[in-house]
Parts: sequence; structure tokens; C-alpha cells
Amino acid sequence: MEISCTYQHMLGQFFSVKVDHGQLAGHLSLRVQQLDVKCETKTKDNVFVNVVASIQYRALANKASDAFYKLSNTRSQIQAYVFDVIRASVPKLILDDVFEQKNDIAKAVEEELEKAMSAYGYEIVQTLIVDIEPDEHVKRAMNEINAAARLRLAATEKAEAEKILQIKRAEGEAESKYLSGLGIARQRQAIVDGLRDSVLGFSVNVPGTTAKDVMDMVLVTQYFDTMKEIGAASKSSAVFIPHGPGAVRDVATQIRDGLLQASTSHP
Repeated sequence: MEISCTYQHMLGQFFSVKVDHGQLAGHLSLRVQQLDVKCETKTKDNVFVNVVASIQYRALANKASDAFYKLSNTRSQIQAYVFDVIRASVPKLILDDVFEQKNDIAKAVEEELEKAMSAYGYEIVQTLIVDIEPDEHVKRAMNEINAAARLRLAATEKAEAEKILQIKRAEGEAESKYLSGLGIARQRQAIVDGLRDSVLGFSVNVPGTTAKDVMDMVLVTQYFDTMKEIGAASKSSAVFIPHGPGAVRDVATQIRDGLLQASTSHP
């Protein structure tokens, strides 16, 4: 048997295989060829999937005779080995792990093909797992699970945000009430200090007056100031109160009695 090699620019590199009498037996391409294999199998969690593997291979020039004569159908042989490896590997994994470990599956297919096809004069250039397609119902269920998980996470984040807002709002209200109470306490302290100074100053400048007289005058003045503020307020509604000298005297008496009772109960 005689094997000769020729090269043509239009057809690419190939081997012309001739028998002893010089008759041409055929041509063997040395180009890299690609075979896509679609294999249906089942995962460990009983999900049927279609795994698509892309095999790139070529014949070796130094083993052209083996590549031409030892295999009658190279593509069928490669497909058989791919089926064998995928159906042995994928059933050991659950569906999620199949997606995560597709490179490991491709490596296992490539190693098995390399060992098997090298004996027939072929080299496996590269093996890729290009697609993993579960059943349509399974894909829909996976999408629904993913959507439900995202909705649950969004609801949790929203509830946490509302909780933080309520806490901050409560803290703000507490701080506001504290500052308001502090302001009222200071205001009352300032009023007490002002009344004390007024009593002392009036007693010194007007001989013969007592502290009671000065306090009555201050209370009457405060009463009239209050009446003025009520009348000047634009948003105030009608208020009916008794008015006259007797009413003023009653107001002063009530305020004074209240102060005396407070001082008596808090020695």
C-alpha cells in the first residue's frame, strides 16, 4: 500500500490514499472538524436535560492510514463516546451542579475521547459543553422559584426599611418632646425669675406696698396680656369668659391659692 500527500490551495491540505496498483482509494482531510452532539439524560434529582457538546477534532498526518482505514464512521464513533461519558457523569449531579460543573463534564468527555480516538489516528482539539437545556416545565418552575425568592428578599428589605423609619421617627418625636419640655421648663423658670425681680423692684421703689399687692398687679397684667393674645390670634375661635373687676380678682385669687397649695405639697 502506498500513501502519498499533496497540498492544494483551493481544497486545503488532505491526504490522497492509494493502493498498491496506484488506484486512488480516497482523500483524508487534515482540517479541524466540528461535531455537535445532543444527548438527553437525567440528573440525580430526576430532571431530564438535553446536554449539547461541541467536539473539535482532526486527523493526524503521521497516522493517516489509521484514520482512513480503522474507522468507517468517525462522527458516529465520537458521538457514542460522548453519550457514554455524559450519561455516566450527569446522573451523579443535581441540576444546579450540572450548570456549575459543565467544564468538568467537558473535561471528562475530552479525556475519554482523547484516549479512544488517538488509537484511530485522530486528535481531539477541544471539547465544549455549549448548552444545558432542562425540560420546559422545569425551567418555568426554576424561574418561579427564583422570582419568589427575589420577591421575598424585596419584602424583607422593605420591612426593614420601614422599621428603621419608624424607629427614627419615634426617636425624633422623643427628642422633640424632650426639647419642648426643656423649653417650657426654662420659660417657666424665666417667668418666675421675672416675677421675683418685679416684686423686689416694685417694693423698693414704691414704699408701703407688700409682695401681695405687687403679685396681684402682675397677675392682672398677665391676665390682660392673655386676653390680648386671644383676640389677636387670627385662627382662634370664639371664647366666652367672665370679664370684669370681680372676675379679675377671682383669677388672681385662684392663681395665688394654686401657688400656695403647690408650695405646701412640695416642702
